[in-house]
Amino acid sequence: MKRKTILYSFITVIVILAGLCFFAFREYNRKHVDVAEKPAAYTLSSTDFIKAFSTDEKAANSLYLDKVVAINGTVKSVDKDERSSITVILSDAGSMSSVRCSIDSMHNEETENLVSGSKVTVKGVCTGYNADELLGSDVILNRCSIKNNP
Repeated sequence: MKRKTILYSFITVIVILAGLCFFAFREYNRKHVDVAEKPAAYTLSSTDFIKAFSTDEKAANSLYLDKVVAINGTVKSVDKDERSSITVILSDAGSMSSVRCSIDSMHNEETENLVSGSKVTVKGVCTGYNADELLGSDVILNRCSIKNNP
């Protein structure tokens, strides 16, 4: 009887270890998902997108948070930091609020021809909203790509 218990325990440990190894292997080899290939759940102008969050943040979060959205707007600026991460800021010239689009590194070359004042459509995943009465509010998009640059 004791021998069977040890055998079953050994087999259980082996099965659990095999499952953990399979999970680790699958996660290690997981491919990067390119948002540019996914269809946008919503297509909005930057002003409508900002207005949706500033009017009712909870409702906007339930609609847009963690979904792929395409935003049409005017480029206010293109910022590049010391790690070569590029952020495209969409907003009207007179507005303090903006849509901040962190460009996916696979799509950095798409931003080379962007200049302040140009019209563009950016597609990315909505990750949140930063409300600030003094500095203006920002809606944040991550893993973005330039959908078109007319």
